[in-house]
Amino acid sequence: MNIALIIAGGSGQRMHSEIPKQFININDKPVIVYTMEAFQKHPDIDAICVVCIEGWHDILKAYARQYNISKLQWVIAGGENGQGSIRNGVYKLEETFAPDDIVLVHDAIRPMVSQDIISDCIVKARKYGSAISCVPCTTAVLGLENADETSSKKVIDRSLLGMTQTPQGFPLKNLGDAHRKALEIGITNSVASCTLMVELGETVHFSLGSETNVKLTTPADLKIFKALLAIEENRL
Repeated sequence: MNIALIIAGGSGQRMHSEIPKQFININDKPVIVYTMEAFQKHPDIDAICVVCIEGWHDILKAYARQYNISKLQWVIAGGENGQGSIRNGVYKLEETFAPDDIVLVHDAIRPMVSQDIISDCIVKARKYGSAISCVPCTTAVLGLENADETSSKKVIDRSLLGMTQTPQGFPLKNLGDAHRKALEIGITNSVASCTLMVELGETVHFSLGSETNVKLTTPADLKIFKALLAIEENRL
């Protein structure tokens, strides 16, 4: 079995919107619906679980009915941060699925995830025990001594960098064990599943990513998303 665990717990402060960014309407459809549709139509995805910001659960379920997202089986509460939200979802899935079932953790605000990316994530996760959607770094990167600095004199070799995306796939047992171990040793705010694994000493393997698999974080990202949608529509 392959399960999509979609994380939609954020409030979207950087989007400067009154509603969470995953529920913003683009072309009369909420962002999160585009994301769910990508997993709904993939033949190898068996179920969808969404970890959702408080107060939006019923709205999300209504959207799922409206847009025929029949694979959506659970809508559950988010945690104190991203790591907590993923942990809540993983623990919920452990109640139903087998240890070797594959979980694809995905950002609700990456609505352009392709069928090829999903497929490769599943294949690599089964083969290697992890699959992190990734693209090469193609821009010049400068290092900072601390996050508040406004200047730099350190160049980082971009050929040694991987720009990670989601989905990030793992066998359910591996993911559940990682979250339990993290709590035991005090890791509580890792920014992604891949960073959590690395912080626990694990090696992670890359799977297919794409520059078009954009994360909608700022108003400028919405413009990119609209442009990508227009290109897709013109192809049809």
